This record gives sequence, structure tokens and C-alpha cells, in this order.
Amino acid sequence: MEPERGVDGDLSVRFWGTRGSLPMPGPGTVVYGGNTCCVEVRLGRRLFVVDAGSGFEAAGRAMALLGAGAGRIDLLLSHLHHDHVAGLPFFSPILKDKGCLRIFCGNQGGDSAKAALDHMFAPPLFPVTLDVLPGRIEHVGFRAGETLTFEDGVTVATCPLRHPGGATAYRFDHAGRRVCYVSDMEHADAGPDADVVAFCRDADLVIYDAMFTEAELPRCRGWGHSTWNAGVALCRAAGARALAAYHHHKGHDDAVLAGIEAELAAALPGSFVAREGQTLVYRERQRAAAAHGA
Repeated sequence: MEPERGVDGDLSVRFWGTRGSLPMPGPGTVVYGGNTCCVEVRLGRRLFVVDAGSGFEAAGRAMALLGAGAGRIDLLLSHLHHDHVAGLPFFSPILKDKGCLRIFCGNQGGDSAKAALDHMFAPPLFPVTLDVLPGRIEHVGFRAGETLTFEDGVTVATCPLRHPGGATAYRFDHAGRRVCYVSDMEHADAGPDADVVAFCRDADLVIYDAMFTEAELPRCRGWGHSTWNAGVALCRAAGARALAAYHHHKGHDDAVLAGIEAELAAALPGSFVAREGQTLVYRERQRAAAAHGA
């Protein structure tokens, strides 16, 4: 089904996969979703996809139906762990000869993701290599912390995150709106990281790695993940308006996540636990203000 889209001046977000670690299909995950990390971001009609977990397959089918696969699609990877790239070989637009996927990766010391992905998607780990797919794949490496500038003048800021092997956060600014994608990261005991606070300053939405509860975190230190409580602290420090709890733990079913969502919404009104298929449209700031005053 085609999600609601904003007009050219709007910033929209759609969650195609919200789970971390591995897909968790089944009757206990039908509300918040079982697919792993994948988020579509549109700046007006400019399309980006962040991460290519198992949700990337459904995103590709929808984009192919809409004709989006006929051009180049920019994929921004937070890092290369399997739950963030597992959907790559199943992305419909590159299963056709006119499709092109440009992959950006910022946690390889400036190198692209090509060598790692060529190793991951090849025998004996995978039956075919990515270069046999009909579409074209291009690779771009950068260092997290740099600003990406695209041919049409669009810019996307990035920030390095605390995670084994490193990870990259992305910030999307458009028409007076701001959305930050902050996954995967482990917060410090001392409180929100100053660089991440500055990165998320005044965001309308922070999509945040909330894999663990506060009770679970002590035995999982060093795994590179955080809690919704730390996400709320980050939003408060940054003046961000709302948190989307994301990268759900494989053991957190719909009942657990509903309980977390109730606590989260009480702690920071307007915040929520991200649901697979959920679409948000942030209207252009000037139009939204005019509509509010009308």
C-alpha cells in the first residue's frame, strides 16, 4: 500500500523495519513489526533509505511499484552488521537492469562498504555475489562526522556513534524540519554525549536505539545499544520534540513494547515506539504555522 506522502515542502518518514539483531516474525510482533532496520526518508520528493535490514525487501517492492526504482536510490548505512544489510540482495529495484543503488558507509575509516559486502554476499555465506544482480550498485565511503553533499544540493549531516566497529548517525533537514537517525549506539553512564546532543539540537524527531530496558542494560554493557530512558535524556538535553524508540529487542513482543510506549509517552509527550509501516509527515514549518494560525 502506498503510504501517505507530504507535498514537496514536507519531510516524511516511513518505518519498513524496526527490529534489531534478527527478524522476529510471528503472532507476538504483528503490531510493532518483526523486520530489521530500514527507514525511508523523503525531503519533499527526494528519497533516501537508511539501513537495509530485512525491511529493505518490502521497501523495494513498494518503490518498484511506484517506479522509484527506475533511477538511482541513495542508501545510507549506519554500519555493516547483518541486521542492517540483510535485505540488500532482495531489493527489487536492483533486480531489474535499470535500477541503481548507491550505498554510503561512514564507519570503515573512509573506505566504502564494497569489500565487506562482497565478502558477506558470496559463497559459501550466500549463493550469489552482488555483482551478478541486473541492476547497478555504486559505493561511496566517508568518515562519520562529515557532511554529505549530493548533486542536487541536498546535504545530510552525519555523526559517529559508540558501537562495536563504529556506527553513523544521520540528520535530515528540510523546510524548517529536522529528523535524526541515531542507531546503533551505547550511551555513557555520565549522560548524553555532547556531540550527539549538538547533532540532535531542536530535532522534530530522534529515531533512537532503545533496544534495552534499564533493567536489562547492566548485563549487556559493551554491546553497543541504549535505552528509551537515555533517549529521553538526549532529547531533553537537545531540545528535541519527540523520540521514536527503535531497534527493538528480539525478546520484546507487542505486549512488552506497548508497556514501554506508555511509559515513554508519559515521560516525553509525543514520543512513541516505532511500528513497521508507520508513516509520519512533517509539514513545511511556514505552512504548518500558517495553518495553525488560520
